[in-house]
Amino acid sequence: MNPHHAGPLAAPSPWLVRWSHLLAPRSRVLDVACGSGRHLQYMQSLGHQGTGVDLDISAARSLAPNNELIQADLETQPWPLQNGQDHRLFDAVLVCNYLWRPLWPSLLASLAPGGVLLYETFASGQERWGRPRNPDFLLQPGELLDRCQALQIVAYECGLEPDLPRVVQRIAAVHSGASDFAASPAPLK
Repeated sequence: MNPHHAGPLAAPSPWLVRWSHLLAPRSRVLDVACGSGRHLQYMQSLGHQGTGVDLDISAARSLAPNNELIQADLETQPWPLQNGQDHRLFDAVLVCNYLWRPLWPSLLASLAPGGVLLYETFASGQERWGRPRNPDFLLQPGELLDRCQALQIVAYECGLEPDLPRVVQRIAAVHSGASDFAASPAPLK
């Protein structure tokens, strides 16, 4: 995606805006594949502290200059927010329009107890409407729910957005506070 896109990618995701009230005041927020920094900028406007990670952080430097920005190739390098066995913990982890399945353990391990995961990206069926078309970058039916089964699901959507059009899955979920994500999954609500 072009970080300088003037359309819907210039404003924060409506999903993120809708569920941002789940974050405690002055939360530590991680934006994975932060792109232009639009979500970091929005979170900062709400009083949160942001950390953004992306392969190219040049656009985020100008849009979200007061946030910690980490340049890293998330697909070929080790998780940049890990010190030995310890992950840095965040009150919220945001992912928008990005999918790299090997990152799931790191994303979940980065959520502090009570932390919020806000995730939205393209899903199977998108290939009929445009990019991405590669199934490696499209969530399969129910995949986001499966990946988040150890979290308490607050909201989930899956389907075609006719106004763009694009096929997406979205989830808002909360880490229940259990120390081990391999423990029994939190009940769906």
